[in-house]
Amino acid sequence: MAPRPKRTTAATAAPKTAPAKASKSTTATKAKATTTKATATTTKASTTAKSTAKATSKPAPKSAPKSAAAAKPKAAATKKAAPAKSKAADKPVKNGNGKRPIDDDEEEEEEEPQGSAEPSEPRPQKRARVAAAAAPTGWRKQVVLKRRKRNVVSNPVPTAPLDVFVFGEGSSGELGLGSKKHEGKKPIDVKRPRINHNLDAEKVGIVDIACGGMHVVALTKDNRVLTWGVNDDKALGRDTTWSGGVRDVDAEESDDDDDDDTGVNPNESTPTQIENGELDEVQPTPMLIAPLQDITDIACGANHVVALDVHGKVWTWGSGGQFQLGRKPLTRHGGPTATLQPEPCGMFGKRHYAVSIAAGSYHSFYIDNQQRVWSWGLNNYSQTGQYDDTGKDDAMILQPKLVQSLDELDIDMIAGGEHHTVARTKDGKLLTWGRVDGHQVGQPTSLFNEDNAMFDENKRPRILLKPTAVPDINAKFVTAGVDTSFAIDTAGKVYSWGFSANYQTGQGTTDDIEVPTVIDNTAIRGREIVWAGAGGQFSVVAAEHGAKGSPRVQWHRWAIAVSVTKKVEDRRWAYSHYSFTDLDQPAPQRRILDGDNGPIAIDLEDEQIERLRAVRDA
Repeated sequence: MAPRPKRTTAATAAPKTAPAKASKSTTATKAKATTTKATATTTKASTTAKSTAKATSKPAPKSAPKSAAAAKPKAAATKKAAPAKSKAADKPVKNGNGKRPIDDDEEEEEEEPQGSAEPSEPRPQKRARVAAAAAPTGWRKQVVLKRRKRNVVSNPVPTAPLDVFVFGEGSSGELGLGSKKHEGKKPIDVKRPRINHNLDAEKVGIVDIACGGMHVVALTKDNRVLTWGVNDDKALGRDTTWSGGVRDVDAEESDDDDDDDTGVNPNESTPTQIENGELDEVQPTPMLIAPLQDITDIACGANHVVALDVHGKVWTWGSGGQFQLGRKPLTRHGGPTATLQPEPCGMFGKRHYAVSIAAGSYHSFYIDNQQRVWSWGLNNYSQTGQYDDTGKDDAMILQPKLVQSLDELDIDMIAGGEHHTVARTKDGKLLTWGRVDGHQVGQPTSLFNEDNAMFDENKRPRILLKPTAVPDINAKFVTAGVDTSFAIDTAGKVYSWGFSANYQTGQGTTDDIEVPTVIDNTAIRGREIVWAGAGGQFSVVAAEHGAKGSPRVQWHRWAIAVSVTKKVEDRRWAYSHYSFTDLDQPAPQRRILDGDNGPIAIDLEDEQIERLRAVRDA
C-alpha cells in the first residue's frame, strides 16, 4: 500500500478515546490527505485536521467528526519527527466479541527454527535462467513457486505497454503530468482519470508501476526505471534541485486562466530515469542490497519492507516500532540499525512456505502454500484480521500469526491500507475489514451491528471486525491506499471507495465514497483496466495499450473511416475515443459514428462496412 506523506507541522494531540475518528474539518475536503512514502521517506502534505491527526510515525487515533468543506491551506515542508509511541486510549464501547484471543492451533512441526537460514547443503552451480515467456498482461500474477530450483523463472516478465491514467492531487508532481498546462489543462487537482501524456505507450512503454505516498516508480519495456513525485530524502533516486518559480495557490482552482506555469518543480513532476549510486545516511540513488538473493516480490509499508524469495521465505527490514517486521528488534545486541538489515520473518520449511506478501502502513501479511493468511504488526483497528486488543492504540501482533477469520476462504490477493485491509478470494469475492469512519471498507453504514463491528462511546461504528464480503463485484484485482481502495472486476471495470478529499477516488468529488462505485469518464470508458494503485492523495489506473477499446485501436478504426470519406476529415483529431454503432444494422449505407462531440454521419460501401466490423471486433 502507499503510505501517508508527512510534510506537515507538529501533530495535534488526539483525545484519549480509543481509536477516535479523525477530524475532517472545514479544510478537509480540499486538503491533502497525508501519507508516508513507501520507501521509508518523508514527504509533503497539507496541514489539515485529518493530516495533523495522523502526522506521527505511529498512527494516532482519529478524533472529531468531519465538517463542511472550506479552502485548502498549504503547509511549509518540514522534516519528519522521530517516531513516538502514542499513549494507550480508553477502549471504546464494544460487543462481547470485540476482544477475542485466537489460539493458533494450526502450527505445523517445522524443520527450521524461526529466523534460521536454509539447511546447510552444497550450493548448486548456477545455470543460465530459463527465458521468461512473454506475459499476456502488464501486471504481476501470483505464481506458486517450485522450491529450491534456482533456474526456475518465478515471475512472468511484464511486457505489455500500458496506457497510464492519473487523478487526484498533483501539486507536488505526483501525477507525472509535468509542470505546465497540457491541452489547456493544469497538472494539478485532476478530478477524474486523465491519460498521462508523458508516458506515451509507443514512445515510453510503461509495463509496471508502483505507488508510494507521494511518488511513483515505473518500469519501461526497455528495462529503464522512471520516477516522479516528491523527492524528500531522495525517494526518486535522482537529483531534482530546482530554483524555479513560486506556486500560485489562488489560481490553481481553475484551468481557464492564461498562466501556463503552475509553480510545480518540473524535475519532480516529469517522469525521468533514475541514476546509480552508493550507500549514505540518506540514499539518494538506488543501490544493490547484497545479502538478498533470488527475490521474487517486494511490498512496502510506511517505514518497512517485506520481501519474498524463491524458496518461499519472507524477509523484513526497516522500522519495527509496531512489530510490522514480525520479529524482535534486537537493538541491544545489534545497535540502533539492527532492524535495517534484512532478516527472515516467520517459520518456513518444506511443508510451509509463502507464495505471496503484502504490506499496510504498519502491518504485514503473507499467504502460504495452503492459501492461508498470516499477519502481524499494528492491530488497533483489527487491520491484521486478528481480534487481539482491538480498540487499543498499542494493540500489536508481535510475529506472524494465522488469520483464522480468513481460514478456508482461499485468499489469493490481499492489500493493506493504513488502518484497513482488502482481499480477494480465489473465486473473486471482495472482502474488507478494519477502520470504517472514512468509508475505508466500502460497506454501507446499515451493515454494522454488534456482531461484526465495534462502536465508540457515542454508538458510532469505528471498526469492522470481521472480513466481510462486498456484494455484486467479481474481483480480479484489489489494492489500497491510506484511506482509499480500488477493485477491478473481470470485465475490466474499476471501482473506488473511501476518502476523497483530493479527488483520489476518481469520482470527481471531494465527498467520501461510501460503497464501491465504478469510475466512469471519457478517458477510460470502454477500456479494460488491468491495474490500479493508490498513493496518499492521488491514484493511478492502467489499461493495456493496443487492447480492445484502447486509443491505438480506436485511432485505427477512425483512420479507416476517414480513408473512405472526406466529409469528417476536419474532425478526425477532435478526440481519441470513439465507438462504432449501426455497423450490424442492414441498409441504408449511411452509417453513424458516435463521437464525444456528437454523432458523425459518413457514407460507406458494404465492403468498407466489413472492414470496419473486422477492426471493431479485433
